[in-house]
Amino acid sequence: MGKALFIVDVQNDFTEGGALGVPGGDAVAAAISRHLADHAGEYALIVASRDWHAPDGDNGGHFAAGEPDFVDTWPVHCVAGTPGAEYDPALVTEAVTHHVKKGQGAPAYSLFEGTTDDGGTVAELLTAHGIVEADVAGIATDYCVRASALDAIEHGVRVRVLTDLIAGVAPASSDAALAELAHAGAELATSGV
Repeated sequence: MGKALFIVDVQNDFTEGGALGVPGGDAVAAAISRHLADHAGEYALIVASRDWHAPDGDNGGHFAAGEPDFVDTWPVHCVAGTPGAEYDPALVTEAVTHHVKKGQGAPAYSLFEGTTDDGGTVAELLTAHGIVEADVAGIATDYCVRASALDAIEHGVRVRVLTDLIAGVAPASSDAALAELAHAGAELATSGV
């Protein structure tokens, strides 16, 4: 019975100065790195996801043709191979065991919608490694962190959202996401870093 850490979308386009920069994103990247320095050995798996959108087209309507509605359509962000799609430089990734890319040609919020570098899925990783618990950290609380944590719960994993290692787009929607996660069975906790 193992434990995983999910690091969701800590990318340049989602931290300060990026196409969809979230306040506190750089601080979250640095805090996750401190957490990894102290606790990486406690995890059987450390999975980091990135939006990795196709450079051509609108990625299944994900990129807005005109004005984005910031619900279903967004400005261009995290295009595969661009600096915006890379991990925030404050995130130290040496301890990451699996990198997941998601949103290639289609909208994708949960890391469960992505694939690992060898073409596998997160669900397959959980099964192969006997993962029953997962800590969740990353960006953004109200979108991809929320979706990833809900999918983990759906897969039968006991989820702990590390509230000091996340950053959200807006306070109200982030609070609503955390309440939804708590009602779904997630534990809201701090990492202690």
